[in-house]
Amino acid sequence: MKRTKWIAAALCIALFFSGCAKEQDQEKHIFGATYMTRNNPYFDVLNDEIAEGVEANGDKLIVRDPLQDQEKQNQQILDMIDEGIEILFLNPVDKVKVKPALKACQEAGVEIINIDTQVDDTDYVLSTIETDNYQAGQECAKDMMKRVDSARIIILDNPMQDSIVQRVQGFLDTIEGHPEYQVAQQIFSGGEIEISVEVVSGLLDEDFNVVFGGNDPSALGALAALQKAGREEGILIYGVDGSPDFKAMLDLGYVTGTSSQSPETIGKMATEMAYQAMNGKEVEKYVKLPSRLITKENLMNYDIDGWQ
Repeated sequence: MKRTKWIAAALCIALFFSGCAKEQDQEKHIFGATYMTRNNPYFDVLNDEIAEGVEANGDKLIVRDPLQDQEKQNQQILDMIDEGIEILFLNPVDKVKVKPALKACQEAGVEIINIDTQVDDTDYVLSTIETDNYQAGQECAKDMMKRVDSARIIILDNPMQDSIVQRVQGFLDTIEGHPEYQVAQQIFSGGEIEISVEVVSGLLDEDFNVVFGGNDPSALGALAALQKAGREEGILIYGVDGSPDFKAMLDLGYVTGTSSQSPETIGKMATEMAYQAMNGKEVEKYVKLPSRLITKENLMNYDIDGWQ
């Protein structure tokens, strides 16, 4: 009889704590995050900062990687809505084709914080936080014009990604009216090392002396292709990110310059903004962070192993 009572009591205690655990889970806020790719250390740092902020509050972050596939990203966002997310940190694969997911979030009452690169339909998002990408392109072009009197330029582009579009536009606007600086090729590189290697390997017969990569991975892919072909001598290579990998190549003198970004700052601001919104506070609709050009000449002012 005593044993039966003991078992019953134990079951009651177990059920009590199980109920408490479920209640605690229900009290947790659930966030979603999706980045165009995780094949770029920039997004790892960005995600780590967001995850740290969310988990510090005892909440949950669901993360998805669409592998540069917008249809896949749209479906993953729908899945996260079903999982109960309240706020989505969104870095879109394609600024236009992400619209069905934006609409789905709006219909489900999920707020969107757009990070690193803008969507085309900004009315659907609570806020956008990004680097001044136009300025980043300008800074690279200005430095190039100081180093060489004329140039034939390869631009590694990605028209699906607004941040790279803005960087390229900043670069092009800066050289406009200077016919001595000509664009030999403006070509899609996907913002990834592997694609850039393939693209630049196919351009080795071109006459060029400058490469402007829409981000650091594309610029580093260009370097790899040029080194493999023994063509790197005398070619200026620019990127955008200020990544540790690129700065290591700067230190060795293999590349020319990179306009900085701070994924840590963007991630921290995005997380703070999410909690402000959840607490009913107004947040800024658009936040633009300045970019600084890093070259071998000023590299000692920056942390080679970190982000700015």
